[in-house]
Amino acid sequence: ALPCAVALLVFAQPMVATLFHRGAFDGRAVAMTTLAVMGWGVGVLGLVAMKVVAPAFFARQDMRTPMWVAIGALVLTQLLNAGLILGLGMGVAALALSIGLAANANAGLLLWLLRRRGLYQPAAGWAGFAWRVLLASALMGAGMAVAARRIDWLALGAQEWGRAGAMAAALALAAAVYFGLLALLGIRARSFMRKG
Repeated sequence: ALPCAVALLVFAQPMVATLFHRGAFDGRAVAMTTLAVMGWGVGVLGLVAMKVVAPAFFARQDMRTPMWVAIGALVLTQLLNAGLILGLGMGVAALALSIGLAANANAGLLLWLLRRRGLYQPAAGWAGFAWRVLLASALMGAGMAVAARRIDWLALGAQEWGRAGAMAAALALAAAVYFGLLALLGIRARSFMRKG
């Protein structure tokens, strides 16, 4: 989820422009939608993590804890919406950002509760694995950020197939950089595959 989150944060405008920039969906619509996509990028890790940590409670027949944490996250989402929309005037982008921030809080609190109750202890090697994934994601994201800013993705709309090809090439190169760096750091793609 981390490289996907990074891509949504730094490469949102090229993706939105390539997929939607035509007809009535003008440059302003691209800019507004880009902010919303970036808001979702903030919450990708939390949204994915919830699908991992909540079942740990369900497996112990504890339905109440995830429910109360989810209610708290819902309240936090509404408070963030009010603050970001009314206080800062962020508009529709605030909705995605609020959901993303609350999802991170939800997953973080569930993980903290699992550890506090002694139900989860990270296995040896997780810290090293996490740092290597973080480093590879950061370097991949830096390259994507350069591509996002160096290419005028809106102007490429005059050549739809050229823009689609440029985006496909940028995404393929980003994936190659990410997995190539992981390989150099000692992590093989099969490490991400489910065993058993």
